[in-house]
Amino acid sequence: MDQGRKKIKVLFVCTGNICRSPMAEALFTHLVKTEGLADQFYIDSAGTTAWESGEPVHPGTQRVLQKNQIPLLHGSRARMITPADLQTFDYIVGMTREHISEINRVAKPQGEVRGLLEYASLDGSVDVPDPYYTGGFDYVYDLINAGCYGLLEHIRRREQKPI
Repeated sequence: MDQGRKKIKVLFVCTGNICRSPMAEALFTHLVKTEGLADQFYIDSAGTTAWESGEPVHPGTQRVLQKNQIPLLHGSRARMITPADLQTFDYIVGMTREHISEINRVAKPQGEVRGLLEYASLDGSVDVPDPYYTGGFDYVYDLINAGCYGLLEHIRRREQKPI
């Protein structure tokens, strides 16, 4: 990508912004750093509700990221998605179909809005389940990891860059 070109902005969205979306943010941040692309991206996460606003990342998310040697995003606190986010980000990535519906209710997005698993080559999985209720953080990590790799490949094709 050209040095003069603006950064590609990616926003991951879940319900409370303490489990899935911060996990996706950390994984995708690690992925683009590993690929030498960190300077080409701005990556963030948000929730569709204010239930957890101001809270830190869930301990289960922290544990699975540490277990997989993915750096934690220091100082990350839950926040709710805003209409300004939908005008700012190039890719707005929900964890479930419900999140996509909520995103579209907030405001008309300027960027591409899709579910994370639409980018993955997985049989039958459409939504990333909420580990807050199930405790399935390892399973959710695997789904999000597959989605993040697929998302980066999609961005490479769409931006027509050999990144």
